[in-house]
Amino acid sequence: MTNSRFEGLEVLAKVPKGKAARHETPLLFIHGAYTAAWCWEEHFLPWFAAQGYPSYALSLSGHGASRGRKQLDSFGISDYVDDVAEAIAALPAPPVLIGHSMGGFVVQKYLERHQAPAAVLMCAVPPQGIMSSAFGLMFQKPGLLSDLNSLMGGGRIAAETLREALFAQPVAEDDLQRYFRFSQRESHRAVWDMTLFNLPHPSRVKNTPLLVLGAEHDHLIPSSLVEMTARTYGVEAEIFPGMGHGLMLERDWRLAADRIHAWLGEQGL
Repeated sequence: MTNSRFEGLEVLAKVPKGKAARHETPLLFIHGAYTAAWCWEEHFLPWFAAQGYPSYALSLSGHGASRGRKQLDSFGISDYVDDVAEAIAALPAPPVLIGHSMGGFVVQKYLERHQAPAAVLMCAVPPQGIMSSAFGLMFQKPGLLSDLNSLMGGGRIAAETLREALFAQPVAEDDLQRYFRFSQRESHRAVWDMTLFNLPHPSRVKNTPLLVLGAEHDHLIPSSLVEMTARTYGVEAEIFPGMGHGLMLERDWRLAADRIHAWLGEQGL
């Protein structure tokens, strides 16, 4: 369900009630490129709510049912950071931030000027940007890179492109087709920001515990880049074997959810 407290922004909420609400610190999930809050509603939102966490998933401007779909290309990473700040201001307490892919990049930019109880970077665009990833795709998966560029420009792609981009494990055909219908184009401006024009300054990210997760068979953000992100922030990367970029949608999504849950416990959250 969409929570009505967030004007103009789609925020899906799963909030445990009564004795089921075992944690005061909420979780705020931030999606990657070409998707929206729906990618968290499949598994992570209800599962973390069942663990007692107030759980919210934000659709960034121009995504999902949030404002600005017709002005998508006018939004850059700074606008997405503002969306996160706006959503946080409407929450009952400062949340743990959990960002996937581009969403992980947005979390890094947010943490330059703000603190959070903790943050999780899942297959996140590294602070060095997406140039290395793009070059890797150019040589190893040129067809996938071409299809993603087509989607960014509003072109049509095949559902098999989505399978290749997100999944290393089997995915039901009905689920794949549903995810395909939900996918959308991405802001050119945001992509250029992640390439060159608005990269994070890791030295400004202080005092927020970080968990950095990746996937062995991620074609978009290879495990080597996830490890580079972890080194940049002085932590150890954790790579899930046999999984692809879409950790929250993969068949073994519980492995990632369980690790995040355990780590939150380690942080006293």
